[in-house]
Amino acid sequence: MSDQSVSGSPFRRAAKLASVPLSAGARALNPRSRATNPRKTAEQLAAVLGELKGGAMKVGQALSIFAPILPDELAEPLSGTLRSLQAEAPPLPASSVHRVLDRQLGTAWRDRFLEFDDVPVAAASIGQVHRAVWSDGSPVAVKVQYPGADKAIKADLRQLKVITPILQQLEDGMNMSDLVDEIADNVLDELDYRIEADHQRAFHAAFGHGEEPRLHVPKVYASSPKVLVSEWVEGVRLGEIIDHGTAEQRSIAAEALTVFEFASPDLVHRMHTDPHPGNFLLRDDGVLTVIDFGACIHVPEGLPRPLIELVAAVVDGRREDLLDLAVRHGYVTGGREKDLTPEEVEAFLLPFAEPLSHDDFTFTVAWLKRVMGPFMDPMSPQSKLGRKFGMPKRYIMIHRILAGAVAVLSQLSAPAPYRQVIAEHYPEMVGLGGSR
Repeated sequence: MSDQSVSGSPFRRAAKLASVPLSAGARALNPRSRATNPRKTAEQLAAVLGELKGGAMKVGQALSIFAPILPDELAEPLSGTLRSLQAEAPPLPASSVHRVLDRQLGTAWRDRFLEFDDVPVAAASIGQVHRAVWSDGSPVAVKVQYPGADKAIKADLRQLKVITPILQQLEDGMNMSDLVDEIADNVLDELDYRIEADHQRAFHAAFGHGEEPRLHVPKVYASSPKVLVSEWVEGVRLGEIIDHGTAEQRSIAAEALTVFEFASPDLVHRMHTDPHPGNFLLRDDGVLTVIDFGACIHVPEGLPRPLIELVAAVVDGRREDLLDLAVRHGYVTGGREKDLTPEEVEAFLLPFAEPLSHDDFTFTVAWLKRVMGPFMDPMSPQSKLGRKFGMPKRYIMIHRILAGAVAVLSQLSAPAPYRQVIAEHYPEMVGLGGSR
């Protein structure tokens, strides 16, 4: 990979993104191509997003998490292609890596390492990882950002607006404009590895010392805007557990992932916004290691009270409170409450609270399709009901994170004590008036 391969010409990158809606439109006009249009568009979209990397790849990763509930003709090209793209990224030459390290850690950067392997062991959307040994003898991972990645991402975020209508065409039940806007609001922080280091240190303080035996977060050794040095970790990626893991591995991973998602707001007052399977490693001792903290949000008060109160009311069966809570907390606005009954609010929310009504629950792809599938059809009663609800902007990312986690848990398809885990940190959420 040359220094220019990530950044490239903004005109060339814009042309690639623009080619997707143009090709889709041409296929739609051709009767012979119309039947295969969705699949062909999905295949082209996956290929273009992967080649462009940067901000475009971030959208692709977000889509791939929800691939199990997409129609088969869309899910196959998106999930299969996108899950493999990171591993296929060509490496940055050693000379380019050394120039980045010179600028970021100083020309004497070699004195900080006992060993440094010029051959990368992993690649990501905006950088690659090298194995090294820190000056104290500790094995470390050195993440080096691709030269020009910052310009590439900023260009992609501008150009992604071009393909938003096509993303919406592929998945009518999800507001793709909101998805792209969320990524644009958060992805720029990922360009400064000092911000990532700050997040990682906060999570390491909560999960890096064994207080929570099911989880581990690597220690940070050094950081600069374009280089991050952290503890070397090993394990089986969650994607491999999903594809080939044993029942025991799946169950251990499911419980640990649930702990991470619900303990983080309580203990760290932050949330990891990218529950992509590539960001989790299961060690031989059953501990789930979390990596890549570039995308995180602050939640100073933990999970928002409105979410806790709404879920608790559903679990408790307090139907008479639901409409009032939905209006009070901004989930129903614009006078739409006049067209809603408490029974409809309960019917809308009940599937999402179902896992908390059991001591153990198994998320499955079939369950996810049953719950979310009707919302993908704009003509279904559930979809029409859903349009009467809104999403307060300040809670959009939190809901996206939890939805993404549930999508990954559904692919693990393993029983875990979700009610118990959530009750430990948010007892009110499981109903029956629990308080802390």
